[in-house]
Amino acid sequence: MHIPEIDPKATVSEPNLYNNDFYAWTQEQAALLHQQQWSQLDLPNLIEEIASLGKQQRQELRNRLSLLIGHLLKWQYQPERRSRSWLATIRIQRLDISELLEDNPSLKPYLEEALQKAYLKGVELAVSETDLPSRTFPPECPYGLAEILGDRFYPGEPSNLVDELG
Repeated sequence: MHIPEIDPKATVSEPNLYNNDFYAWTQEQAALLHQQQWSQLDLPNLIEEIASLGKQQRQELRNRLSLLIGHLLKWQYQPERRSRSWLATIRIQRLDISELLEDNPSLKPYLEEALQKAYLKGVELAVSETDLPSRTFPPECPYGLAEILGDRFYPGEPSNLVDELG
């Protein structure tokens, strides 16, 4: 990664660079860190941004789980509408979640909590895409984490689609 040079005589970044040009601010902060110009760092905003990165990873996990659960619900409750697209979405979300957890293993203890939050959104997705009433779906997630994340779990009656695409 190329780190731009910062003039060592320069003072702390121009006021409001964080608000006016976030990208330029990130590049400046990276350069200051690389050059160990500790006194010139914009610490309040830097701390806030680092904390938000962790929150983004948790949100990413919840979003992917929501999409996966929504498609598992659709798969189970509307077997006549199953498609290669639904199957692809299920498979891709499982792969993406696996990669996210591999890259961020400290998210694993958060999975149960994320599952509860993701299920509510998954139901909303299933309701909006199937026109089934929300009461069709259980109030609690009917699938365990091992099932949701397992590459062989497809709820409801068996499907030739899974066999065809192996």
